[in-house]
Amino acid sequence: MAVIELTKDNFESTIQNSDVVIVDFWAPWCGPCRGFAPIYEAAAEKHANIVFTKVNTEVEQELAGSFQIRSIPTLMVFREQVILYSESGSLPASALDALIEQVMGLDMVQVHKDIADKQTQAAEPDQA
Repeated sequence: MAVIELTKDNFESTIQNSDVVIVDFWAPWCGPCRGFAPIYEAAAEKHANIVFTKVNTEVEQELAGSFQIRSIPTLMVFREQVILYSESGSLPASALDALIEQVMGLDMVQVHKDIADKQTQAAEPDQA
């Protein structure tokens, strides 16, 4: 599957309409970004069930800013609209494969339950 270029116009719909989305925040002038690109594209070909996307931080500064991207490349992984991973730095192919395996192996029912529990705890006043 080809890597999709994300913009502020298609970002939300891509995340909402896809089970797993991996986002590569990058810029054309970034050497490590260019070095990571072939690894990322190879993973996209290998994992057709995952939506691989790229955000050009030079063009989409507002989008990069909304996620507080401070260094690139930054890789972000969404599953069922939940950010499960967000780290800067390029990954070797084996680490990217391991990350994908971890994300796909997660029990998302439990993840959603944990998020709901944390939100409930945060909303409750402290019992002293």
